[in-house]
Amino acid sequence: MLKNFMMEEDGMGVVEVVLIIVCLVTIAAIFRRQIISLVNSLWESINNSVESFR
Repeated sequence: MLKNFMMEEDGMGVVEVVLIIVCLVTIAAIFRRQIISLVNSLWESINNSVESFR
């Protein structure tokens, strides 16, 4: 019975999801400035494209 309990894999998905979230948050924290700069430049590009259609 103990062996079956140890080999049971229910709940492993939760641990994997938590680890993925932690990795993504860490990467976002490390590259925060670069991500903000990229989003701002994309936003400016979109605004310029929209204004050219007016």
